[in-house]
Amino acid sequence: MNLPALQEQLRSLRLGYFCQALEQQQSRVTTYEDMSFEERLGLLAQHEILCRQNTKIKRLVSQAKMRLDAHASRLDYRLERGLRKDKVATLLSGQYLHYAHNIIITGATGCGKTYLACALGQQACEQHHTVKYYRLGQLLDELNIGHADGSYRQQLAQLAKKKLLILDDWGMEKLNARQANDLLDVMEDRYQNASTLIASQIPATDWYKLISNPTVADALLDRLLHNSHRVELAGESMRKLDQSDHLA
Repeated sequence: MNLPALQEQLRSLRLGYFCQALEQQQSRVTTYEDMSFEERLGLLAQHEILCRQNTKIKRLVSQAKMRLDAHASRLDYRLERGLRKDKVATLLSGQYLHYAHNIIITGATGCGKTYLACALGQQACEQHHTVKYYRLGQLLDELNIGHADGSYRQQLAQLAKKKLLILDDWGMEKLNARQANDLLDVMEDRYQNASTLIASQIPATDWYKLISNPTVADALLDRLLHNSHRVELAGESMRKLDQSDHLA
């Protein structure tokens, strides 16, 4: 069988990256001439696997629609921030996802809540988990539209499938009765099945005040705060610090 025919068969088997690697081997014969057939085949298979993994991660990151391009390697552990490396390392390991635990990140405006949330989301994607990022207001608007066009239950089903749901800007406004009930529906489907990350300027102890119905507040906060990992960020605004560093 000639090379073009072999390449066509590989593509029909959806082994496109394998085919690319084979072309590379063919174009650099002297590089691989001392390797056995099994060694060369192993390199081709490894290339296919690695490329598929990278493609999957890129797809998961794209679907997550995170607000920032954030990475764990760029996290700032200045002492005054209150961000402990050991605690972050535990979260980056992804164990919380396997146990369907939640993460609560609180702190003042500009202290880096969103960046940390997106870095954890990026890490989850790299561990091949499905992630979805929302600003809370955006999610509530979409759910409201779902009530109007009849897609509400479908939206809940899609949200329930996400291994990590990130809700940023929690507590910017008080929740009306419809919004609180919608969030309770979302959390009810996710409770003990998937993880939710909340980023908020408001301390978790004050969240109860954001919900007018005490019964709904109790149910919603119980599902959010039970088995949650708390990260409380402190210090000056990271935006101001970044600007100062740039000026320096």
